[in-house]
Amino acid sequence: MNHDNYPDAYIRGILNTVKTIAMVGISPKDNRPSYFAFKYLLERGYNMIPVNPGQAGGEILGRKVYARLADVPEPVDMIDVFRAPQYAPQVVAEALALKPRPQVIWMQLGVRNDQAAAAAEAAGLKVVMNRCPKIEYGRLSSEIGWMGVNSRTLTSKKARLLGRGVQRMSLERTTVAGGATVDTAPAKTRADGG
Repeated sequence: MNHDNYPDAYIRGILNTVKTIAMVGISPKDNRPSYFAFKYLLERGYNMIPVNPGQAGGEILGRKVYARLADVPEPVDMIDVFRAPQYAPQVVAEALALKPRPQVIWMQLGVRNDQAAAAAEAAGLKVVMNRCPKIEYGRLSSEIGWMGVNSRTLTSKKARLLGRGVQRMSLERTTVAGGATVDTAPAKTRADGG
């Protein structure tokens, strides 16, 4: 995988299939980027699990905080790494020890560690580095386009709303029998643009 440029289909595929995300390094402070990203993804329907040893046993946004990934009592689909790059190999090693293993290691903006990425990919995991799932979700769902930001995506189709208001648009994720998440977007846009 070229970690300098990810195809939109790769990012969309990840965001459409993962359901449970463990955020390693989340802050309980509501003015920190990790808190914003956690809250945003939680509001978009992801099962968010906070992991922060300094906050273990407490709660962040109503979710129990765990000290480490091994303490999380349920399977995790994606690990969102909100730690400095030098800690990424340790987080990946902990993720690879999980049974079952997560599908994705996602390193936040400013976090790139090629050694950690290589270890995760060698074990069959997908890796994203130096990107934020909150930003990518907003870009690919066209949410940020409504606020005047160029999302680099072009479509004549209006994004589907997720709940109320233009701030909650959907990537069209749907859970089906057996708990799988599928993309429900139509294969092609209707002629009327809707």
